[in-house]
Amino acid sequence: MDWGTGLLGFAAGLLISVVTAPVGVSGAVFLLPVQVSVLGVPSPAVTPTNLLYNVVAGPGALLRHHRSDGLRGPLTRLLVLGTVPGVVVGAVIRVFAVPGPSVFRLLIAVLLLPLGGWLCLRTLHRAARTSAPGPEPSPRSITRLALAVGVAGGIYGIGGGSLLGPILVGRGMPVAKVAPAALAATFVTSVVGAGTYALLALTVTGDIAPYWTLGLACGLGGLCGGYLGAHLQPRLPETALRLLLGVLALGIGGLYAVQILG
Repeated sequence: MDWGTGLLGFAAGLLISVVTAPVGVSGAVFLLPVQVSVLGVPSPAVTPTNLLYNVVAGPGALLRHHRSDGLRGPLTRLLVLGTVPGVVVGAVIRVFAVPGPSVFRLLIAVLLLPLGGWLCLRTLHRAARTSAPGPEPSPRSITRLALAVGVAGGIYGIGGGSLLGPILVGRGMPVAKVAPAALAATFVTSVVGAGTYALLALTVTGDIAPYWTLGLACGLGGLCGGYLGAHLQPRLPETALRLLLGVLALGIGGLYAVQILG
């Protein structure tokens, strides 16, 4: 990796995490297409590289939330208990079942398009909704959801927080409660997922191991941006951030869908 690529990765991690951290998303879900299309990381090595980004970038936002006691409570434990085993299963599936780039692009589109639509719809209807939010999901439901999202996160390399956040908020949980827990789950599962890929790289051929230097460069940018984004959370308009995340997800998912069809 040359200096230009490293600086580009740092800048991408910084800018993305500043926008996404306030709503509990590490930014890896949006960094992944940059790694594939701009930085040239091959598949499936891009997945553990993205997990490495989460490992390095995560402590920035978590430090800020820890100082404000945002990590206390049972939600963090429930999410970690579900996503950790899920990310291991997802990593195995990613290496042995869906290593091809065409399938990977399809997976990106399938995950991002519904996520973007969900974020946009929830944002647009939230202001008009006058009824009280429904009951929060039960602890068992949260753990099962976290397990399923952990599998998807292990395949996609996002840790799962970007999926858990909008789903739980849509079920009636407040953003201030969900965001720190989702970021904590993303960090822990990314550590486990990156380690799983490193072990799998010893048993199979191909680009399985993460691109360590690039992942560290992106992660350092995310470390700075995540701390700043978490610090700015109380001062930024939540509706605008949610809508921006939804539009970004729809745009990226649509781009990969067009590439598949083309």
